[in-house]
Amino acid sequence: MQVIDWDLAVATGTRLVRPGPQVSREEARQAVAELRRLSREAEGHVREFTRIAADAAPQPATIVDRSGWIKANIEGFRVVLEPLTERMAARKDQAPAIVTAVGSRITGVEVGAVLAFLASRVLGQYELFLPPDPSGQAPVGRLTLVAPNIVHAERELGVHSRDFRLWVCLHEETHRVQFTGVPWLREYVRSQMTEFLLASDLDLPTLLDRLRSAADAVADVVRGGEGSLIDAIQTPEQKEILDRLTAVMTLVEGHGDYVMDAVGPTVVPSVADIRAKFHHRREGGSRLDRTVRKLLGLDLKMKQYAEGSAFVRTVVASAGMDGFNKVWTSPETLPSQDEIARPERWIARVLGSPALPQANGAAPEAE
Repeated sequence: MQVIDWDLAVATGTRLVRPGPQVSREEARQAVAELRRLSREAEGHVREFTRIAADAAPQPATIVDRSGWIKANIEGFRVVLEPLTERMAARKDQAPAIVTAVGSRITGVEVGAVLAFLASRVLGQYELFLPPDPSGQAPVGRLTLVAPNIVHAERELGVHSRDFRLWVCLHEETHRVQFTGVPWLREYVRSQMTEFLLASDLDLPTLLDRLRSAADAVADVVRGGEGSLIDAIQTPEQKEILDRLTAVMTLVEGHGDYVMDAVGPTVVPSVADIRAKFHHRREGGSRLDRTVRKLLGLDLKMKQYAEGSAFVRTVVASAGMDGFNKVWTSPETLPSQDEIARPERWIARVLGSPALPQANGAAPEAE
């Protein structure tokens, strides 16, 4: 059973995505080459600062355009959603084939439209979920940088291009280091996502209720409220799972921001200018742009950067980098959402010592 028409999703996304900035062939070639080089440079800085070692050999970053990012994410979606589609295919009370076919096409268009919106905004990402390699030789994850978006952002902000590209690479390489240096982390995220999907209510009455809730959420956000599609369509069981997922993603996103800003001053001369302008850009956008971001939960991602970074900063100030790295010991040492908001509780539970006050709120240096 095909829940989403993936080919239609790709076609829709690539048709709707806005073109990137105008660059010459030589400018494009130089940007790709520099991003590859800077990603390797950034990985060295990140590993030295974070003290997270990995057995996997460094892999070059994959540089894509907006359409390439859409196609890569469709591949990831198919891997993530496979357990759900397999369970739905095994059910005996399926809707008629014509209903299923129409539904999969509608969903394919919706997925493509969402990816088209995101494809002009994402600077880079570490792709956790790739199609399996029959040979077993390919890396299980991939660092992807979206060259047109990075060029567009640096032009829009009016910042030094080499500095901005390295600054972006520092954040994204931190995610690569996290998931290649902490062997259990990828499987933990995957299992939580699978559990979340399989906790869905798939009977028709419940699905209709979810759709009505989603419609109410859209109306609420348009009116300026705090509604969210994610909140609207999840079950109580899914909310518990999502809380765990949110906590771990807040940690990894915040850690990425913390490392980017801590390493930045030593290797990115104009980091203060970049940080200020980029922060302003994150909060900007048109009314429509802000509405869509809120519906898709992207405002939550911005909140994750801030809360996660504050958690890391507080723990490192109290216990040093080696103390903070206890967070990567096992799923049991990950912070809960409550502990991210109150780092002293994580310190007491995992490290067994009270948090020390942070002097003047300054970002600490690694010990």
